[in-house]
Amino acid sequence: MNATRFRGICPGLSAPMTTGDGLLARLRPTTPIPLDAVVGFCDAARRHGNGTIEISARGSLQVRGLTPRSAPLFASTLAELGIAAHEGVPVISSFDLRGGVNTADVTAALRRVIADARLVLSPKVSIVVDGGGELHLDALAADIRLRAATPTDGPRPFMPGFYLGLGGDGASATWLGTVVPDDVGSAVLGILTIIGMYGPTARAAEVLRAEGVEAFRSISTVIEPSSVPPQRVPAEMIGLHSAHDGTVAVGIGLAFGHSHADALAEIVRLAAVHGARAAWPVPDRALLLMSVSRRDAHNLTALAERLGFVARAGDPRRRIAACPGAPACAAGLLPARALAPVLAPILDPVLNRERNPIAVHISGCSKGCAHPIPAAVTLVGTPRGCGIVHHGSACMTPSHYVDPANLVDEISRFTTESEEAAHG
Repeated sequence: MNATRFRGICPGLSAPMTTGDGLLARLRPTTPIPLDAVVGFCDAARRHGNGTIEISARGSLQVRGLTPRSAPLFASTLAELGIAAHEGVPVISSFDLRGGVNTADVTAALRRVIADARLVLSPKVSIVVDGGGELHLDALAADIRLRAATPTDGPRPFMPGFYLGLGGDGASATWLGTVVPDDVGSAVLGILTIIGMYGPTARAAEVLRAEGVEAFRSISTVIEPSSVPPQRVPAEMIGLHSAHDGTVAVGIGLAFGHSHADALAEIVRLAAVHGARAAWPVPDRALLLMSVSRRDAHNLTALAERLGFVARAGDPRRRIAACPGAPACAAGLLPARALAPVLAPILDPVLNRERNPIAVHISGCSKGCAHPIPAAVTLVGTPRGCGIVHHGSACMTPSHYVDPANLVDEISRFTTESEEAAHG
């Protein structure tokens, strides 16, 4: 039995998860995917699933609508396409376009060490390996995070290494110090072993709350004290990103995190015409189309927007979080994803007024999977209808309920009243 089996509820290729529209399989690519393989992936999603492809908030590819019979065929097709992917404890690495710190070797070594250890861990445990480039991973929460340190601020003078932190995102993590590359594997395995001792559902943040950093004292021999890493401006995956070879990576987003296979295949084919050679799914539900000339990049961006993809950082659809909802999710009591594009224009005043990245959350049920923290407005499916929560999360008690059939009119009235109140 391997680590993947211990993590059986994780919807990987070998163990898809049952949802309302069939089986869902998740794929974590380990290298950029050649464009012809991406087109093959889209074709397989359409033939073996229902054609819905998602990119998760953490940068994984997901395919919906598989069946017990088609899921093995889908996995076999991906093997034939040669798409390199990983199952097991997620080790999420950043992608540096400008030739900075290469995290590929560290990431691959960590995956091997963790798989060999066969630890029993929560399926939510994850690791971030951040090379320190422009497209960093500070926004992702993780149990363990490694961030490249420069030779001047590394563990010893002129010896680069990694800052090592526990729990939270780049701003809220508890930083333990720095570790040299040769000690990264033993440090991470030691931390995971300690987390596992607290049970199969334990997380680093929970261990820290209960025991503090003393719980991890046994790994202190490979950690050197250091200041916390400096704060960085937020990473923006959408838009044009210069690469060290003079080309550009065009970052596009999947509106509300999903696309039909036909649309995704079309933009990938157009990217190939414009010189792109590979695609790489990244956090924030985005896709990098890589190695495009700067001259062609703007035209490709316009084509992506025409096909319905998010091609501008300021696209208001990015301010709305929406889960699949009913009927795709068995727990969904509201068609969240179908409502999102309908409500987006009506919610424009709320989106413009709120400063938080996510201003509106449309949730099929009270679990709030797409956005578990508060939003200015949360619409949540309940047995009593659509609940409306102001400045709260989906798990909170709504202030009132609306018949979903009247939701558009109700939201129109609410946004008009709130706009009038905001202007006195």
